[in-house]
Amino acid sequence: MTGRPDKRREPVIGVGAVIVRPDGAVLIGHRIKRGETPCWCLPGGHVEAGESFEAAAEREIAEESGIQEVTQTRVFAVALRTGADRTHVTAGVVARVDAAAVATTLEPEVFDRWMWARPEELPVPLFPASAALLAAWQAKPVPDGWTVYPTADAVELSREGR
Repeated sequence: MTGRPDKRREPVIGVGAVIVRPDGAVLIGHRIKRGETPCWCLPGGHVEAGESFEAAAEREIAEESGIQEVTQTRVFAVALRTGADRTHVTAGVVARVDAAAVATTLEPEVFDRWMWARPEELPVPLFPASAALLAAWQAKPVPDGWTVYPTADAVELSREGR
């Protein structure tokens, strides 16, 4: 021991949800959380004790956007960011909704609006974890500082055309 206190904080375990409509559009929110630079973000948040990644995603989707009915919820990747003062482990969960799904702004202190966007036309800048997960979901290179571990379902999802 050197006698110096370790400045690293406890890791963060989270989830980000790629919600897909039948036309292929995904839900993305404009994040305006106090103390952060405004950016675009997938619905998501911390995983609570006793929750699976899928259950956390469904809860966060409902809490943030009001969308209650999602189907085919499954993990497609786990993203790891270790280069900061805190390790972030974020599971990417994909879920389907029907064409009538409407997102509402239930946490106006965090998101000022939601929009459906084509995956190839996503707004920027993206929240870092969302950028990593969306890149993994689209089979593109992930941003520097992130490592992504695809799940076995990721192979199946790519066969289905995402």
